Amino acid sequence: MTDLGALGNQGGAVIDVTDATFEQEVMLRSQSTPVVVDLWAPWCGPCKTLGPILEELVGATDGRVVLAKVNVDENPAIAGAFQVQSIPAVYAVSEAKVVDGFMGAVGRAEVEAFIDRLSPSAEDDMVAALVAARDELGLRAALETHPGDESIVVTLAEILVERGETEEALALLERVPETDRVRHVKAEARLGTVAPDDDYDERLTGLLDRVKDDDEARQTFVDILELMGPNDPRTAAYRKQLTARLF
Repeated sequence: MTDLGALGNQGGAVIDVTDATFEQEVMLRSQSTPVVVDLWAPWCGPCKTLGPILEELVGATDGRVVLAKVNVDENPAIAGAFQVQSIPAVYAVSEAKVVDGFMGAVGRAEVEAFIDRLSPSAEDDMVAALVAARDELGLRAALETHPGDESIVVTLAEILVERGETEEALALLERVPETDRVRHVKAEARLGTVAPDDDYDERLTGLLDRVKDDDEARQTFVDILELMGPNDPRTAAYRKQLTARLF
């Protein structure tokens, strides 16, 4: 990614940016809101085609994305930071880093897809709010239209595990790919009532002799290690013992 930190007005969705205001308007602003930087010049014909499309589509995000327009003739430091060789050149900046971009007057559909990748929709915001609130009824309704959304599925599964409804939780988790969070919740669901930390050693030691020939014992052993986590110094030692018993 390009390091733009060497460069430095509050405004609306479309702002004009100069070498002097770049730090404030793009770098700092991008910490909370994605900024699309449009590098253009008055003499550039394709820029005149692309500019209105960018302004319209960014404006439609209702402030979730900001468009920063940079006249490269008047602001050579910004053009140099982006290593611009031709215009129009468009870059997306998020958390002070370039995360996406394109060159040339691409079609409207491509511009729309570019902005969509930066801008969470109102529906995405609603899902995020449901997840944060752990609203079970709302999450179940959202699941109907987002059956493979990991945040919805895993949050619902966590709620079910807490209530002891582990079979439904495990069935739900089969909808999404295996991730660290999914594995952890699956382990909680399969183990049910988990022994306190100081009982892990006793349980794991008791399972070791059975892990080679007993699938259930092996899964329980792995699940306990999952709950212990990689930061527990015992986890690596028990994984080595498991490998030795299996192979």
